[in-house]
Amino acid sequence: MQRRNFAAALTAAIAAPALVGATPSQAQERTAASGDDTALLHSMLASLSKELDDKDTARAVVPHLYDVGFDWHPETTPLADIDFIVAYGFGNRAPAGGGDPAKVLYEPGPVNEELADTVARIRAVRNIPVYAQWEIARFLESKYHMTHVTSIEPVIAADGTITYLSTDGVAAQVLAARKQLPGGIGTAGVVGFRDHIKRCVQTTRDRGMKAYAPRGFDMPHTYDAESGQAWTRRRDLYLVHDMFAQWGVLRQKLIAQAYPNG
Repeated sequence: MQRRNFAAALTAAIAAPALVGATPSQAQERTAASGDDTALLHSMLASLSKELDDKDTARAVVPHLYDVGFDWHPETTPLADIDFIVAYGFGNRAPAGGGDPAKVLYEPGPVNEELADTVARIRAVRNIPVYAQWEIARFLESKYHMTHVTSIEPVIAADGTITYLSTDGVAAQVLAARKQLPGGIGTAGVVGFRDHIKRCVQTTRDRGMKAYAPRGFDMPHTYDAESGQAWTRRRDLYLVHDMFAQWGVLRQKLIAQAYPNG
């Protein structure tokens, strides 16, 4: 089930209690937790209905609360079904030699090295092209001497000012590259930090690509207290940051669905 259908599926599940726990995305991967999810969904619905004094609105909102706040796993697929890898960076380190970070590249940092290690484990099983955010690509080149790697670089203006790409910016660059291939875009296997990868998969899909996390491969999950991005230093801060980003995208989608003509 695609993530874009997740809220609708949960809404249907809440409306039909017998279906709760069976219809959410990846239910087959989370059967052990389905009973807990059922109880949680009904508890959330009851609590929010009481708080809002509006059961219909609560029924519409609860699936989004659940998806953003309580489900941190992306949909997966076997590695055999994946045509290329997209690896998204996470955090970095301040420039080792100092200088203005607006004009001096940050250091990739240890988390991105772990992400590169993950890509290498996948490539050891299946030799497919890799599109990696530059922080990861640096390690793929220096540590693994890996071929068939496209580095997604930051944008550097004529005056040397560096603009670092967002998750969506990276996905846009990958899509542009894949569109040039005669065989079509294909299916992306997404590599990302444990708490970031769900949004990485969502963002890749939102750019028009089929995307999944490669099944059977664990993602890095240790935070770097010295990261140059404050929100990637601690898990509690990052989860709030990621939920904020998810809500922003969801807000745009819901408005567009409700009022397609503006």
